[in-house]
Amino acid sequence: MKTVISTEKAPAAIGPYSQGVCGGGIVITSGQLPIDPATGAFPETIEEQTRQSLTNCKAVLEAAGLTMADAIKTTVFLSDMNNFAAMNGVYAEFFPEGAYPARSAVEVARLPKDALVEIEVIAAK
Repeated sequence: MKTVISTEKAPAAIGPYSQGVCGGGIVITSGQLPIDPATGAFPETIEEQTRQSLTNCKAVLEAAGLTMADAIKTTVFLSDMNNFAAMNGVYAEFFPEGAYPARSAVEVARLPKDALVEIEVIAAK
């Protein structure tokens, strides 16, 4: 059985998708852009964008009753792999040291709204 996850603490979907979905004890967030849901602001630097994207992922997980510590896999989409080290520094702040989730990080040609980063999370209840 599938349950749609929705929260006002993360940006509303900008297309025909859900912020997150729960099924079989697994919660999957949609890719989260670095949009502040309260203001619609879009930060400029990779560090700020990474922090906002992960804050949005965290909000979706919390709406499902989970925390970032429950994350088992993330995917990071970067518009420029040269931003990897800066993204990685902020990323590490969001997960318990020694219990990081599995992760893929890939460079893509372009992200929605010309974001520098988009992040999705898979977590387990």
